[in-house]
Amino acid sequence: MFFTVSLYISLVIFALGLIYKVSSWFRLTLDGETKASKPGTRVSAALKGVLLTLFSGKIFRLVKAFFYDILFQSRILRESLLRWVMHMCLFWGFILLLLMHALEKYISYSLFKDYSATLNPFLFLRNVFGLMVLVGIGISIYRRFFLKVPLFTNRMDRYALIILAVVMLSGFLLEGGKIGSHTAYQSMVEEYAVTASKEELKALESYWVEEFGIVSSAVKGPFEKEILAQGKEVHEVACISCHSKPQWAFISYSMATVMRPLGGLLDSVRFPVILWYVHFLACFVGLAYLPFSRMFHLIASPLSLLANAVMDAEESDPANLMTKQLIELDACTHCGTCTSRCAVRIWEEEILNTKILPSEKLAPLMAFARGKNLDKEKIRSLQEGLYLCSNCYRCTGVCPVGINLQELWFKGREAVLGREIPEVLILSPLSFYRGLRREELEEKGYEKPLASIRAALEEACKGINLQDSLLDIQKADTQFRKDLGLSDWGESYSACFTCTTCSVACPVVQRYPNPPEALGLTPHQIIHAAITGFSDPIFKSNMLWSCLGCYQCQEACPQGVRVTDVLYKIKNMAMERLKNTNSADHPS
Repeated sequence: MFFTVSLYISLVIFALGLIYKVSSWFRLTLDGETKASKPGTRVSAALKGVLLTLFSGKIFRLVKAFFYDILFQSRILRESLLRWVMHMCLFWGFILLLLMHALEKYISYSLFKDYSATLNPFLFLRNVFGLMVLVGIGISIYRRFFLKVPLFTNRMDRYALIILAVVMLSGFLLEGGKIGSHTAYQSMVEEYAVTASKEELKALESYWVEEFGIVSSAVKGPFEKEILAQGKEVHEVACISCHSKPQWAFISYSMATVMRPLGGLLDSVRFPVILWYVHFLACFVGLAYLPFSRMFHLIASPLSLLANAVMDAEESDPANLMTKQLIELDACTHCGTCTSRCAVRIWEEEILNTKILPSEKLAPLMAFARGKNLDKEKIRSLQEGLYLCSNCYRCTGVCPVGINLQELWFKGREAVLGREIPEVLILSPLSFYRGLRREELEEKGYEKPLASIRAALEEACKGINLQDSLLDIQKADTQFRKDLGLSDWGESYSACFTCTTCSVACPVVQRYPNPPEALGLTPHQIIHAAITGFSDPIFKSNMLWSCLGCYQCQEACPQGVRVTDVLYKIKNMAMERLKNTNSADHPS
């Protein structure tokens, strides 16, 4: 009764979690488009897409992805042999155990006429499959905690590993406990050897103590050959049809051997029964927890691989592209492959923001899509992580589950920018990719974050204005001048004698009929203001943030002032000031 109730509870929780997860793929979106994001539109578009794929030439791409990418996991093999071995052990060991053992009532008994869990080859194979899972868990722990790989193990990863390890170890211990259990042996005898005499039963028990490793207080070895021969005869009549030698279960038998000195005590406290509850409850907990954990990628990852095999941005329905992105967020295995190839990964050591790393952005991005209560500081960290991306596509190219990470970063940036939290990086060359894709965004949506950060800069730099008729040198920012002079990028600025050559060479200045009005300051004026220590007007000038980084000013400077590098350094200083201002306004 307890077993049945527990099973039904776990199945109900699993089903509700699965419904919630799958429905979120059709309810949520990282896009601002409302028409295509309606759940009904998304579901009908998905069904239409599936049917069109199944009855077109794309079916061959689907089959290829299924065998190569899902069953054989070729993407992982291309990256690392050790990781491939780990994934193959976990994937195939778990799947084969599920099919042959957990679902034996529906599969094994149907496929094999004389199937019994205690017969070979099933007895042996069950231990082989279990060993595969344990090897996979061992490699995973080794990679996460001992190898110097860019992996960040969070609570969900630990829970998944712990549940899986408890399921496997309790299973082996349970089988080992039953091998040595006299109670289990006695139950079998009462069911299958009822016609045997007392003498035959004693001989059978002697034979099982000698050959099968049970612990008995009634008979003790060494045994005479005649008794063992008689016990063997009874065994062949009553037991051999459903019992192979337990030595074939090499892991379980090894555990039974270790527990043998305490066999009588363990049997008296019904240790196998306790293990039975632990094993099945761990299985039920794992089943109920699956939709809410990292293990959900067992379902989402194959779907992501199949979807990416047949979909592309130009031909696919926008509604299906939205759905695919939500599936991809759940498909992440947190393997760290993308992070190991990330071009800006080194910045995490300097900025101390883990959201810079691709593998650490996906979970908060999904939480953001689900509308969870993320405070401003968490959203700001996510936003910074999304923007500190060079759009090199390395992460997308190596993802073992085929996630189009680059597209997720782009959609994520726009979604987070919609929260109207100013992001100074939007004024930097890191926003070049956004400019290239400007036509895909609404004009208002494109301009709004720019206006927001301009306003934030104005707020953070309320000091003097260079256009004032009279400037008080006492209000100069000496610390700004000192920091700029001590930096590797800015140290050459003091050699400037304001000849205006840099401004004449600047293509941004040449674009405007009245540069001072449009840009606030031109390049030579920025350098001069830096020399005198007037930082606020520089930070607020459009020129600083309109600079293309083309280096024409720097190449033309007769004094060897590294003008472009100085501007880059000043931009970083402005970002730091704004970041410190925001931190003061919103302490964590």
